Amino acid sequence: MKDHNLKSGAYYMKNLLENLEKKSYKIIKEEFDNLNLTSKEDKEYLMEELLKDKRKNVIALGNKIKKELDALEKEKIRVKGMYDFDRGFAKGNLLAGVDEVGRGPLAGPIVSACVVLDLDVLDEDMIYYLNDSKKLNKKKREELAEIIKEKAISYAIAEKSNTEIDSLGISYCNNKVFLEGLEGLNVKPSIVLSDGYLIKDVQIENKSVIKGDTKSATIAAASIIAKVYRDNLMEKYGEQYPEYGFESNVGYGAQKHIDALKEFGPTKIHRMSFLKNIL
Repeated sequence: MKDHNLKSGAYYMKNLLENLEKKSYKIIKEEFDNLNLTSKEDKEYLMEELLKDKRKNVIALGNKIKKELDALEKEKIRVKGMYDFDRGFAKGNLLAGVDEVGRGPLAGPIVSACVVLDLDVLDEDMIYYLNDSKKLNKKKREELAEIIKEKAISYAIAEKSNTEIDSLGISYCNNKVFLEGLEGLNVKPSIVLSDGYLIKDVQIENKSVIKGDTKSATIAAASIIAKVYRDNLMEKYGEQYPEYGFESNVGYGAQKHIDALKEFGPTKIHRMSFLKNIL
């Protein structure tokens, strides 16, 4: 194996490539599956070495890496477009993105998150896979939520309980969590982007973006943080009220939830104003 600047995590790659031509495919595949390379440079180097092999199944492993690298390049272009979208509104100033989750469920709070990202980072420091939180699986959302919290200039979460929704109305609470999310930031943005509709009584410039969580990096980040926070909360309620399936339906009107309401009645986290046509 020629000299190569192996980075952390690439020790097993070195072992895999030593005497590669003498190893059986079974051994190569086992070692390949145990790799956890994070460096693009290491992945490209491994790909090139595997593609030099004469065995079709070993070459296929090299092509698998090539496919992953091509997909990552497409993802970089997509996310760069989201950062560029926000920069177009920010014009060099601080920009916040806000989104909510939990407007429609029968139980639990409505939650918003407000996020300010550094929009001037280098491409390699952008947060990849930002998207509408509903388009991401649970594991990916949770991973991204931690990355967003770590990299954000500032973020805040706000919520209104089911009792506040019943007494004040869902529209008022929806708008209020947006305002409180903004107020919870430790920086003051010049503009806030909201998903779908404008925020009432906001004191800074506000632009609404249709399907904003697929276009704006900051709105997508807010969408992810808000959903992870609320889903985790509803999972805890699922332990407290196991009959209703909150851990899977997160308070929405799934059949198990409806059946439990009719059999056991509402809990203290149900929105009574949402149950008029059910009970």
